Amino acid sequence: MKRYDAIKEIMKSIDDELIVCNIGFPSRELYAIKDRNENFYMIGSMGLVSSIGLGLAISQDKKVVVIDGDGSLLMNLGSIVTISKQKPKNLTWILLNNGAYGSTGNQDTYARYVDLFEIAKSSGLKSFEYENINLKEIINLDENTFINFKIDKGNNESVKIIPLSPIEIKNRFMKSVLK
Repeated sequence: MKRYDAIKEIMKSIDDELIVCNIGFPSRELYAIKDRNENFYMIGSMGLVSSIGLGLAISQDKKVVVIDGDGSLLMNLGSIVTISKQKPKNLTWILLNNGAYGSTGNQDTYARYVDLFEIAKSSGLKSFEYENINLKEIINLDENTFINFKIDKGNNESVKIIPLSPIEIKNRFMKSVLK
């Protein structure tokens, strides 16, 4: 499954949850699939989507879903331990794992040499492989969860640049958080 189709699958399980989405093509694809005020599209800061999601989850009670990539996670590997120890019950971390830096040309990541699912699990995160799970049930669990979603390399090249400025993205997202 391509990342675009994986994001479509994820969005079928999303109601009013807050979403923090990884930079580049994942954010552009999410915008094309289902733009909503509750989506925070990362414009920069590769590797920090999980940290932003953690801060958001511990600052309020709404459910938070982080859509991350393996390359991004590898840039901030310490976030696995930090999130595991903080244990925000309202955070679901979905790793779109394609073994590539999709937004910069699909260069291989080191995810092919390490098992990010096993690292998350051994760090204490309640971890699931995406196969044969009910995503909505996992999002609704009252505990911190990590989902490894194996996908194919590749981008949906037809998705356009998000036409919102970073300020517009932030402002409309903040209104959703404060509702």
